[in-house]
Amino acid sequence: MKFLLLSYTPAESWDATTADTPSQEALDAFAAYQRFEAELRATGEFVLSEGLGHPAVSTVVQKSDAGIVATDGPFAELKEVLASFAIIDVSGLERARDIVARMVDALGEPMEIRPIMGDDFA
Repeated sequence: MKFLLLSYTPAESWDATTADTPSQEALDAFAAYQRFEAELRATGEFVLSEGLGHPAVSTVVQKSDAGIVATDGPFAELKEVLASFAIIDVSGLERARDIVARMVDALGEPMEIRPIMGDDFA
């Protein structure tokens, strides 16, 4: 069963990690994630992972009375930023929870697990 893992970080932390020189804490967290991702690749449970651009460079497209409107920047004032996502393919929700618990422990940031609705979605 495939799951989408959404990783969130406080907006002020996101701004700090996107600076020209990342903090040692940010570098350590990235290295921990890379080691964890390598482990999931070895077990065949890793599908995909990508970091996301800063919300200030996002575009929101929505329907209004004037029609479809595209605006720059985040939709709302953000306290937490969706910083990255990963897709895993595991035996079930319990395994996904085990994986995410280890990631949260290593990275210190909250994550959300969402099932991906596919042929094996129950």
